[in-house]
Amino acid sequence: MSNAHASRPGAEDRAQRRYVLDSHPIDVGKIAPGLHIVATPIGNLGDITLRALATLAGADLIACEDTRVTRKLLGRYGIATPLTPYHDHNAAAARPKLLRRLAEGASIALVSDAGTPLVSDPGFKLARAAQEGGHMVTALPGPSALLAALAVAGLPTDQFFFGGFLPAKQAARRARIAELARIPSTLVLFETGPRVTATLADLAAGLGRREAALCRELTKIHEEIRRGDLETLAQNSPASEVRGEIVLVIAPPQASAPPSADDTDTLLRRALARVSLKDAVGEVAEATGLPRRDLYQRALALAKHASQEAKQETNNGAPR
Repeated sequence: MSNAHASRPGAEDRAQRRYVLDSHPIDVGKIAPGLHIVATPIGNLGDITLRALATLAGADLIACEDTRVTRKLLGRYGIATPLTPYHDHNAAAARPKLLRRLAEGASIALVSDAGTPLVSDPGFKLARAAQEGGHMVTALPGPSALLAALAVAGLPTDQFFFGGFLPAKQAARRARIAELARIPSTLVLFETGPRVTATLADLAAGLGRREAALCRELTKIHEEIRRGDLETLAQNSPASEVRGEIVLVIAPPQASAPPSADDTDTLLRRALARVSLKDAVGEVAEATGLPRRDLYQRALALAKHASQEAKQETNNGAPR
């Protein structure tokens, strides 16, 4: 005889929704349907938040990069939620299945191997598709290698640009570094152990002697922070492979001194000799960063003075 009261797919209730903390089991209820983006530890499993534990235990399903990695975290806290892989290589096939589960009312937790999902991670496509499908998408903030590195680097944090991983091939990497050189902010990059020595050499060549910090194995037993200018870090980087996850934090370029009044006048005169006053002001403003209003007033004065000089020369050369 069929069970007419069976729950619809995706809304099933597991026998156990709990996590274990300090040997004490803590029961939780099923969390709300939708996609829950959960930050997980970047090394030290003790960095997990209580809200993350309750969400992982209360979800119907956990989508993760590597089930072996996530299973270690769940095992530490006695969580029995089913796992399904979601990563770069299977995302196109796995995403429609996850979206169907969401449409059926399932609650799905999305995690990466370490840190905050969607940062150098394929999860953004799933989050976007879930939002477009009208499903709730919520974030559980927590560990982030990017922010941890910024916190310990000792470099300006008021403005920063995250560049992810640089290209593996040298020509493409150097081209990308040339683009990054123009950004007036602290740079944060991820890098792998096998490539970090070559990357540091290219960064030193492309960015000069900027201060930087190499952050390795953050929050782990062998955590290491090396500080110095890029050239020194490149010279001291071992020829043998560096192990562990690496974050590079690089200081912004030093602000150049504004041009003197004489230099500004010279730039304006040269520009006025070639283009209109408006275009000359725009050209010099872009080159110097000086306010257009100030440059416009100065350009008017220079143009007037040049006109008066030309008129005086004409008068002096006229027959008497």
